[in-house]
Amino acid sequence: MKKMDPDAFWDLIAGAKRECGQDMDASLQWLTERLTALGPQQAQDFHDILHGYKHLAYKYGLWTAATLMCEHGCSDDGFIDFRAWLIAQGKEVYLAALADPDSLADVEPYGGCQFESFSYVASKVLNTLTGRGAYVALADFDALVLELAKGIQYGEGIGYPYEWDELERHFPRLCEKYLEPGTVEFMLDRGEPIWFPDNEDIKEARAAGPPRQSASQFNIRMEGM
Repeated sequence: MKKMDPDAFWDLIAGAKRECGQDMDASLQWLTERLTALGPQQAQDFHDILHGYKHLAYKYGLWTAATLMCEHGCSDDGFIDFRAWLIAQGKEVYLAALADPDSLADVEPYGGCQFESFSYVASKVLNTLTGRGAYVALADFDALVLELAKGIQYGEGIGYPYEWDELERHFPRLCEKYLEPGTVEFMLDRGEPIWFPDNEDIKEARAAGPPRQSASQFNIRMEGM
């Protein structure tokens, strides 16, 4: 059985979305049936590509957007599950979010924007078919990530960890949709930052200050999503 490529991966995601919509359990069942029929190699490839795209979405700017969208904020584990949920929305939504996280204002936030089980669907199929999980055979992951990255165009500021006083300027539509009036002032008055200010990675990411905005940041729309 030949290896699955990114196009085949996104075709499966699109099929699950088309057939199951926002029913996450149905999506898992649909993908389980398709991957089982395709066989062990395709299940392994699906798993590897999924985790490659999750890795490529580990960006502070996207994490800030997830903090707005998730009802109780977004922890480390929550951001893992958010990125799985994002990929499950399909290629167009995923790529648009990495170009401009504010485009997620056009996406319905069902399931709490968390889809933990999606990360494991292919590994469970592989375990059923072969008795082993997909993580055991994961190989050449760095090379896969480099190949997948060729199809991604990151927007300016995707790697910046925004704070409360920067949200409304850089995420205007997400703030309008999710941020309760007075939240920014309340959090600033309490002195509760979004990020740990003493964390060295956060310090480094924020060192140059927030990015300048371009007009293109506000022109990405997911019409009909």
